Amino acid sequence: MPTPLRASPTSTAPSPLPQRILVVENSRTHARLIGEAIEQKLNLPVLYAATLAEARTALERHPDWFMVVTSLVLADGSHDEVVEFFLSRQLPTVVVSGVYDDGLREQVLRRQVVDYVLKNTPGSIDYLVWLVQRLERNRRIAALVVDDSRSARQHAAALLSMYGFRVIEAADGEAGLAMLDANPDIRLAIVDQEMPGMKGHEFTRRLRARHARDHLAIIGISGTSDGSLVPRFLKSGANDFLHKPFSREEFFCRVSQNIDQLELIGTLQDLATRDFLTGLPNRRHFLAECHALLPNTLGRQQSVTAAIIDIDHFKHINDTYGHEAGDVALKAVAQAIARHSGTQDLVARFGGEEFCALVPYLGESESVEYFESLRAQIEALEVDVGGQTLRMTVSIGVFRTRFPGQTLNHLLSEADRRLYLAKAGGRNRVVSSG
Repeated sequence: MPTPLRASPTSTAPSPLPQRILVVENSRTHARLIGEAIEQKLNLPVLYAATLAEARTALERHPDWFMVVTSLVLADGSHDEVVEFFLSRQLPTVVVSGVYDDGLREQVLRRQVVDYVLKNTPGSIDYLVWLVQRLERNRRIAALVVDDSRSARQHAAALLSMYGFRVIEAADGEAGLAMLDANPDIRLAIVDQEMPGMKGHEFTRRLRARHARDHLAIIGISGTSDGSLVPRFLKSGANDFLHKPFSREEFFCRVSQNIDQLELIGTLQDLATRDFLTGLPNRRHFLAECHALLPNTLGRQQSVTAAIIDIDHFKHINDTYGHEAGDVALKAVAQAIARHSGTQDLVARFGGEEFCALVPYLGESESVEYFESLRAQIEALEVDVGGQTLRMTVSIGVFRTRFPGQTLNHLLSEADRRLYLAKAGGRNRVVSSG
């Protein structure tokens, strides 16, 4: 059987998304409160303007604008002129107001404004920070709308687009399933009940069988008054349900709460599976992934290479530079390992100053070259620790096999034995089974 092609460890990074936020407010104090909260909590760049003229100058000076937070009370523009000024430039716009006015609020929200926020209410700054963060993250999420009514589908899609999502539409359940298969970055599905061929709750059931709750949020929608529909959707796997007609604000709140839940689950999973210091997978996750990969690869008589990587004289680094410098060293080595790894490789921090790797499909000479290259990259690192330059080396024990039935414990034990030989042989070297 031919050896599968290995994926390159490097890939072309996507173009960075615009990050700059414009805060337009005639009160310099309130503008600073908003801007500094965004900068401190989200690390996004904020610029300020007190008038439409200043806003125009700022927008012309910098091309990479993400969104605008603006007051409606400016010296050189009416409410309508302020809103039109930013919407005509296709900038996501959040309006803040010092006075609660139902008529004004309804008038503003009839436009493509993201939200209308009262500036002087308790928690308004925190809400604005959350809103900016939510919109910034939404740009990396795809959402699916499944509805046979073109107008209803386009309405939901337009709302999701306003909130930053990349939207994919489908007119029925079968098309929706195909779209999900073709777009693995879909994390949200809005599903109507009344569709030809496959009802919404049945589509939801089939969808949930393919995608777990920690990967995809499903919101059912319907205009029917059938009281049994909500539990049918929820029991079929939906996270939430909306009755038509729904308001823009209710739609946004429901969508945002469900996406927040997905991200919270993802955070908890990261805490359970990733090393808190280096960001690499932890020992438990590494072992679980290896137990899944190993029999599948060896069963096809393909090679697997195990390696244990240990930072040389790590205690000396801690004793000489301090434990904070030791943490910096661990992070630098972890980043080098992550950059060197291909998409099929499994790597982890195994504990202390020790790292582990399981790499499929390397030939005999390739396995040595692979880890020799990693050793050289780490040796070349120059790490700044309190104004001093820290350099370090690693010793690597490598064991390669292609025999079915070999256990992970055997591979790691053999790699560990070769690591001992690398240490005994003078460190800063790779010792391999060949």
